[in-house]
Amino acid sequence: MAARAATFYAGISIVAAVVTIGLKVFAWKITGSVGLLSDAAESGVNLLAAIVALWALWRASQPADAIYSFGQTKAEYLSSGFEGLMILAAAIAIAVAAVERLKNLQPIENVGLGLGITALAAAVNGGVAMLLLVAGKRLRSMALRADAQHLLTDVWTSAGVLVGVLLVKLTGWLVLDPVVALLVAANIVWTGMRLLQETGHGLLDRAIADDEQAALAGLLERFHAQGVVIHGLRTRAAGPRCFVQMHVLVPGAWTVKRGHDICEEIERAVTEALPGSSVLTHLEPLEDPTSWDDRGLDRRV
Repeated sequence: MAARAATFYAGISIVAAVVTIGLKVFAWKITGSVGLLSDAAESGVNLLAAIVALWALWRASQPADAIYSFGQTKAEYLSSGFEGLMILAAAIAIAVAAVERLKNLQPIENVGLGLGITALAAAVNGGVAMLLLVAGKRLRSMALRADAQHLLTDVWTSAGVLVGVLLVKLTGWLVLDPVVALLVAANIVWTGMRLLQETGHGLLDRAIADDEQAALAGLLERFHAQGVVIHGLRTRAAGPRCFVQMHVLVPGAWTVKRGHDICEEIERAVTEALPGSSVLTHLEPLEDPTSWDDRGLDRRV
């Protein structure tokens, strides 16, 4: 159900990208503004990124099998990484167009109509971005969050372009148009680098978010009162899923069944606190010194 919902939101993003591209290209055609051209180019990247996000979400929704034993949820990071690279490519194209315009300044026409159309496109992007942000957080989808961040950047880009074109109209300084386009390109580079950094963290098996780790530690504390020690705690995020593993130390006099029951209780509690998580516990006797000798596992709760 979550996967189906995520692909639905990706479909909305694709429709929004097609609409905004049409609006922005028309605004550029009637005004001749390189700033508006840069805005339209970024929306083109939005469309391509949204299509890749749809593919990644479909791939991530596939169940685990003999080849992909842990599922394919990391496909979402491929989407965000691709989007980051495309954003950087768009920034380069925008900068090249702006430099060429600096060499050959041209007047802007039909400013009022062009600005109105661009404002409408920005409103569409803003609404879809907020929708994707909420859905991405609820569904724990990196692909949707990355797409939402890109759309929000597009909104700010449009706002900057609108201000630049308006200033050109009010002052007659044609140089402001390509200068704003260069500022837009710089802003896009920052967004692209941020997305690539977040993608890298995911591909390198970064631990779950700090607030989730704090909630997990608090949850496990209650088992200490039952004579249980938990250490060797490790977590990693993989798209919408997270993986948690830990060593559970119990008195050696306990029966296997009692130890197994406490492990089952811990696993249920963790999966309830972290929906979509996969939990692995390793049962060991408290009295055995080797139970405490977990080299490389220095996290303890």
